[in-house]
Amino acid sequence: MTAVEAYEIRVPDEELEDLRRRLRDARWPEKETVDDWSQGVPLSYLREVCEYWANEYDWRRVESRLNSFGSFRTVVDGIGIHALHVRSPEPDAMPLVMTHGWPGSIVEFLDVIGPLTDPASHGGDPKDAFHVVVPSMPGFGFSDKPTASGWTTEKIADAWIEIMARLGYDRFAVQGGDYGALISQNIAQAQPEQVIALHLSSPTRFPRPEETAENDAERAALARVQKYLDEEVGYAKVQMTRPQTIGYGLADSPVGQAGWLLQGFWQWTDFEEHISEVFTLDQLLDNVMMYWVTNSGASSARAYWESYASSLKYADSPVTVPMGMSVHPADITRLSRRWVEKEFTDIRYWTEVPKGGHQGAFEQPAQFTDEVRTFFRMFR
Repeated sequence: MTAVEAYEIRVPDEELEDLRRRLRDARWPEKETVDDWSQGVPLSYLREVCEYWANEYDWRRVESRLNSFGSFRTVVDGIGIHALHVRSPEPDAMPLVMTHGWPGSIVEFLDVIGPLTDPASHGGDPKDAFHVVVPSMPGFGFSDKPTASGWTTEKIADAWIEIMARLGYDRFAVQGGDYGALISQNIAQAQPEQVIALHLSSPTRFPRPEETAENDAERAALARVQKYLDEEVGYAKVQMTRPQTIGYGLADSPVGQAGWLLQGFWQWTDFEEHISEVFTLDQLLDNVMMYWVTNSGASSARAYWESYASSLKYADSPVTVPMGMSVHPADITRLSRRWVEKEFTDIRYWTEVPKGGHQGAFEQPAQFTDEVRTFFRMFR
């Protein structure tokens, strides 16, 4: 089946009531024995989140917003893929596929779709318009869950290429962060002649052991990566090695699912004292709900097992398409251009943006929009 079929999201009322019941009946652990986040998400914060979630949060609000953009499902290699597809009113708009990662989802991009597809209505230049496609990775959101192993980032990249062809886009631009960055890179490696250019934010790549620091910025970047490896990598080790085991708790407990995701947002968001400086509770819960209502805690975790266990077909293949990078100050990795020049042979744009962390589009949508417009403008 190669049809691209319109799709409307509609979560049954009884599932939402079941969620509220689970939140109200949750069995809580004792308080952590420290006054910070060093043992994980503090009890008081997660109880506050779940109290709001059970009594005030409105899923229908974001559900309506998602449906307002227009979405579709199409089957590739036996897996139904869900995606938002918003065509620009500008006939010469550039096709652009944007891919999320973990702990995110397609809701990361909701605030940038309008400005990117219709810049004239958002104070921009209509010449900067894009036709935007935002798919959910297999095992995430309203895409199907793989029933067999093999859905590596390379296979997902091949699926995205096929989907863009089904939508009528012979050549297109690609953008991604986290796993989305790796998938976007894989697209550029697999079909460079089809890719106009590649923009990355929040890349998954870490400096190699042989890469040394030659200045203060590089020394700080290496120190940040070491902090991640020493203090923050536990979630990844679990998902790389035992995704099914952690999946039981994530499937059964909305409290557990929220805590598992929100820990990452707290660690990798750019704020001074509290994450509410950047995200509302509604925004954070919109993202959590993309996992809960689709029961994708285990299947999304399994993406780590796939990428860890599979051989990376293109690992030693350089990216030859034009590339741009936006480096965020609070991200896990703040790569040096010098470190990646062997892997990306045509770097056209490299900027260290003033604000933001791991979810650049979600956290700083205006800045993200400006970065994407600025980079791709040179290829119009």
